[in-house]
Amino acid sequence: MATNATASARSHLDWLEDEAIYILREVAGQCSNPVLLFSGGKDSICLLRLAEKAFRPGRFPFPLLHIDTGHNYAEVTDFRDRRAAELGERLIVRSVEDSMKRGTVVLKTPTESRNKHQSVTLLEAIEEFGFDCCIGGARRDEEKARAKERIMSFRDEFGQWDPKNQRPELWDLYNARVFKGENIRAFPISNWTELDVWQYIEREGLALPSIYFAHTRPVVRRGGALVPVTPLTPPRDGDAVVDLSVRFRTVGDITCTAPVESDADTVAKIVAETAATTITERGATRLDDQTSEASMEQRKKEGYF
Repeated sequence: MATNATASARSHLDWLEDEAIYILREVAGQCSNPVLLFSGGKDSICLLRLAEKAFRPGRFPFPLLHIDTGHNYAEVTDFRDRRAAELGERLIVRSVEDSMKRGTVVLKTPTESRNKHQSVTLLEAIEEFGFDCCIGGARRDEEKARAKERIMSFRDEFGQWDPKNQRPELWDLYNARVFKGENIRAFPISNWTELDVWQYIEREGLALPSIYFAHTRPVVRRGGALVPVTPLTPPRDGDAVVDLSVRFRTVGDITCTAPVESDADTVAKIVAETAATTITERGATRLDDQTSEASMEQRKKEGYF
């Protein structure tokens, strides 16, 4: 009876946390050289807390890696550096700009978004360090292509993802074994939702970059989205610039990440707002995802996160 009472007292966050910790330990046990992708965004912040619970008081059995477009919000990259230093963990940063200098990334125009080109830099980093597994914070609820991912997502020797050529995952049995040159993308919070992430952040009292909270920022309304006014995203002819109270639901490259109108300036308010919204996270805020499921799936086949 005591065991049943204890089980019934556990929240859904407890079950999700246990599953994620189990997956992280499976990666550490099966993979010889894994890495955790850490951007300073909310999902990867949760991954760091889960890694603490999985491996502390020891060091993480993997370094942290961020693929920086060179066009990320300073609030986020500053937080990234600070949080890695607080944890005392190794942070590796590789930049799309370096790939551009090598000629492996060529922009069609100087103003083209660098976001999709992160896949090239990521594959170069995997080859440079010999990583056999990249742990990411992608979730199935984000959009349809990511809903097709396994927990342990197999990538071939070219870094390509084939949704029709993935391994079965029955009874929480995960297979992360690969041959040299192949790679696994592991997603410990794949079964989480955006609301789960915010509830976990609230429960754990996790620190966040300031742009996740409501603040006043100049924006323009364009194509149903709010586009922040920055040197990289200046207003166009005919745009009306307005100062609005906004926050970011997801963060990434400035050229493709839009805020939402909000007055939620605490985690509790964000949890309430997230519970009430009917618009998906990426559908509302990622300008590069406005086209179709097929565009994201194609990018993932080319090595994208």
